[in-house]
Amino acid sequence: MRNKLGNALIALGVLALLAAVLLMGYNQWDSTRAEKVADSVLTQLEESIAEPRTIYPGDAAEPTADTEMPVATIDGYDYIGYLSIPSIGLALPVMQQWSYPGLKIAPGRYSGALYTDDLVIAGHNYARHFSPLTHLTVGTEVLFVNDNTWHYAVSDTEVLQPTQIEEMAVKTPESNWDLTLFTCTTTGQARYALRCVRTDE
Repeated sequence: MRNKLGNALIALGVLALLAAVLLMGYNQWDSTRAEKVADSVLTQLEESIAEPRTIYPGDAAEPTADTEMPVATIDGYDYIGYLSIPSIGLALPVMQQWSYPGLKIAPGRYSGALYTDDLVIAGHNYARHFSPLTHLTVGTEVLFVNDNTWHYAVSDTEVLQPTQIEEMAVKTPESNWDLTLFTCTTTGQARYALRCVRTDE
């Protein structure tokens, strides 16, 4: 009887180990797939954007809150531009609106807009999507490029619960951010938010 129980436990352990290895393999494959798709979209998006000019706070030609963000449609999805973090060599297209299927391709706009200084972008924590955000420090340069180039610097980081939607997306007079990038933590139980402020050159 003990022999049978021991064999059963060993078999269960082997199955659990095999399941873990398969899950790790799938996650790696999915991350690589997402990187390739995002790179392909980014190439097409860069080609569709005219030479962007830099926009600074107070610029006389700065778009107003009523200005619509330009949209480029690629493979059936609408994109509003792309993010670039030069210090880590990361560049990613950004969809006009986030969705679960869309996040498997690229980050997406969760709420807000560039021109109202309250843009919030959600992304998967794939290795070459938003996972590297957790390693960025205050002061790191972040760019958003559409028909203009918008300069930001990381101002703060936060870990928020999934229920803290208002804290994530609603900007108050006390808020010290103009752009937020967020993703799931490694465990998936919380959200890691990278807050950024617009800067001059």
